[in-house]
Amino acid sequence: MPRYKLVIEYDGAPFRGWQRQTSQPSVQGAIEAAVTRFSGEVAGLTCAGRTDTGVHATHQVAHLDLAKAWRTDVVRDAINAHLNPQPVAILSAEIVAPDFNARHSAFRRHYRYRILNRRSPAALTRGHVWQVPWPLDAALMQAAAQPLLGHHDFTAFRAAECQAKSPMRTLERLDVAIMPMGHFDEIVVTTAARSFLHHQVRGLVGTLVLAGAGRLTPADVGDILASRDRSRCGPLAPARGLTFVGVDYATAGEPAEGI
Repeated sequence: MPRYKLVIEYDGAPFRGWQRQTSQPSVQGAIEAAVTRFSGEVAGLTCAGRTDTGVHATHQVAHLDLAKAWRTDVVRDAINAHLNPQPVAILSAEIVAPDFNARHSAFRRHYRYRILNRRSPAALTRGHVWQVPWPLDAALMQAAAQPLLGHHDFTAFRAAECQAKSPMRTLERLDVAIMPMGHFDEIVVTTAARSFLHHQVRGLVGTLVLAGAGRLTPADVGDILASRDRSRCGPLAPARGLTFVGVDYATAGEPAEGI
């Protein structure tokens, strides 16, 4: 029974997140239904990182097992044909070792958050950015990100409904950069860790936006982290600005291909 690794791109707006739902559309449900329609098999998908409602992906990774050994280009193209017109695409399919696991074999996950920093609303990127109309200082945001790097208790930045057994996480990367876009700036927050808590990235971004507006100092952000008090965290950044952009696997020796 061959195991297939899929690299997946999707617009999260129409879905209630990645995970299969009983009565709501999900990315996992859409792909599994497409697999059944082309192969006649009921196959469960396991992904690298389950995304929330409205969160997008340019490089999600999942695996599934099929009884029949299909050519990888057939798997990719047949699933895509049955996904149309839903905003989900299989970018690649490959046969991997039976012990490859899209979730457990991953040692690092990467996310990107886009902030449209201007007064006018988004026309072309609506649904993929958080529009913040007041001025933000990216340098202040970058400085405020520094106390958050490393191994910490991120209770202050986790959702109340988070099911993780421990709030301890190691944040390996949290960078803030300006992407000049002509008459306005887009601020991009890039982050990486082995794993994240529920709503952790969105809580971090909301807090950094307060720092960019001059309302929090780096010391304040460090105090919020140390407090382990969710009520002190900044506002939860909207899901629409967040995109899952890459996964690192030691077994394949590959970089984060989506970066």
